[in-house]
Amino acid sequence: MAQGCLLRAAEAADVPVILGFIRELAIFEREPDAVKMTEAQLQDALFGTKPRAEALLAETEDGPVGFAIWFESFNTWTGRPSLYLEDIYVRPAVRKQGIGRKIFAHLAKLAVARDYQRFEWSVLDWNEPAIKFYVGLGAEAQSDWTKYRLSGDALAAAASH
Repeated sequence: MAQGCLLRAAEAADVPVILGFIRELAIFEREPDAVKMTEAQLQDALFGTKPRAEALLAETEDGPVGFAIWFESFNTWTGRPSLYLEDIYVRPAVRKQGIGRKIFAHLAKLAVARDYQRFEWSVLDWNEPAIKFYVGLGAEAQSDWTKYRLSGDALAAAASH
């Protein structure tokens, strides 16, 4: 399946490719105009003096076909860090070839090697193929939690109190 796929840590020269994948993901997630990040911001986030996230690329003989970006979070109940997968994307033309499974296995091994408590991510509730894939991995939906977000004017208002 994913035998012809190589996973490798992203390098600074990969920033334009990764940003392209982020834009493709935004289109897939029905938010084509949502990506505001620039190459300079992504460069700083991944390779600046204080990196905020890590990334990998999935490549075949035809070039890059997918990516993942993750960061370390922290759980106060366990006192241990976790791996939070911010984004994963595999181009539609190469899906169902084991590339996503290979990326998840790589990240799970990384989480175990770093002694992380958990490996977590979010999925849009309409993305049935992804949900089926995650359940197939043995992942459990956290239906007892609801995700909230402050942004834009609401964030500014909250900060002013």
